Amino acid sequence: MDGEYRSVREVQSSEFDGREAFVRGWIHRTRSSNKYVFIVLRDSTGIIQCVGSREDIPDLFDIAKELLVESSVRLKGKVKKDDRAPGGYELHMTGIEVVHAAERFPITKDQSEEFLRDNKHLWIRSRRMNAILKVRSTVTGAIHSFFRERGYHEFTPPIFTPNACEGGSTLFEVKYYDSTIFLTQSWQLYAEAAIFSLERIYDVSPTFRAERSKTSRHLSEFWMAEMEAAWIGYLDAVRIAQDEVKHILGRVLNENMEDLELLGAEPERLRKSLDVEWPVITYTEALDILKEKCNMDVEWGKDLRTIEEERLMENFSTPVTVIQYPKEVMAFYKPVEEGADAPGPVAKCFDMLAPGGYGEIIGGSERDMDIGSLKAALEREGESVENYDWYLDLRRYGSVQHSGYGLGVERLIAWICKLDNIKDAIPFPRTLNRVRP
Repeated sequence: MDGEYRSVREVQSSEFDGREAFVRGWIHRTRSSNKYVFIVLRDSTGIIQCVGSREDIPDLFDIAKELLVESSVRLKGKVKKDDRAPGGYELHMTGIEVVHAAERFPITKDQSEEFLRDNKHLWIRSRRMNAILKVRSTVTGAIHSFFRERGYHEFTPPIFTPNACEGGSTLFEVKYYDSTIFLTQSWQLYAEAAIFSLERIYDVSPTFRAERSKTSRHLSEFWMAEMEAAWIGYLDAVRIAQDEVKHILGRVLNENMEDLELLGAEPERLRKSLDVEWPVITYTEALDILKEKCNMDVEWGKDLRTIEEERLMENFSTPVTVIQYPKEVMAFYKPVEEGADAPGPVAKCFDMLAPGGYGEIIGGSERDMDIGSLKAALEREGESVENYDWYLDLRRYGSVQHSGYGLGVERLIAWICKLDNIKDAIPFPRTLNRVRP
């Protein structure tokens, strides 16, 4: 059919009311009678109900009746306002062209989450996944705009690495010609090298952790938005992290309100969080809250597990940043905070936790500048210091105070969209038990 094709969103407006329009997409729903065929058409922008009568499309009526869900079609017709229809408008068809008549679609109502993930290549067409992926696009776009507007340079790290950054037990080994290397756990070590050139940098890139976890909060392959900056301490990084997440929330609320509502994400809870200050508490204070308000007596020195994070966040409606975790349970590169009011040594570090059971969405720290303490920490973790010679060089030639953090993109999306499982926050999840499709 000849004509200028418009998106579903475009034709659902007063500008097209009573006018002829050309649309194209896939059949989302269909039903028919002897006199009428009803097609709910979807494209990337939304859905519209299209009505055709035997009288208006006599040569194609029977063909239209036989079309199955996900058949691709081009339609023309007159747009009419109808408050009962999705989007408030209907298309009264005068023409239909079948691009491809689909076979019977395997996905129907009330199917299990695992079945849907087994068929993610098809489930990605659903309105729910469409909404999540639109939010995801806004989130990553907002990350880029946040840092670029503040003078940060995008820096791209290697995916293949010779070293561990977050502990050797979660490394994925990769055959690399005649040797074995690893998939990246974080850009951090390379970012620390780059800040001595660019000073303020960021990136959004894939990350890999071989964690043998089957929880709703873990992925083996996920995306991190990381930043690193010279001349700042970890508390400066906390403020940047808070500003970044608020910037992202503002963009999503501005651009994805319909998607949030479709997902049942309660966007008002996000809007309310933009207007208040987000708490910053110490690890020691967090243990006090758990003891006094949650009746959980956690021994000082233990890292917070999922259950402790969830119970702690029952006391807050906005993200909370926990600082000064015990040095003993922290990565080798996190320095000790001298003079801290705590029962033992604590690190210059922080985690940002989201309310509602979503846990850590950001982790960051200041970076240790002392070669001696770095070597000692690596030896305690069983690492070969020689493998980190290049990293230790960064402390030999003009080292300065610097800090950074990583934001888990899928965890943030899961919180924003109020998802039950992080596996739905990424197009094709990779976990301990899933590597297909």
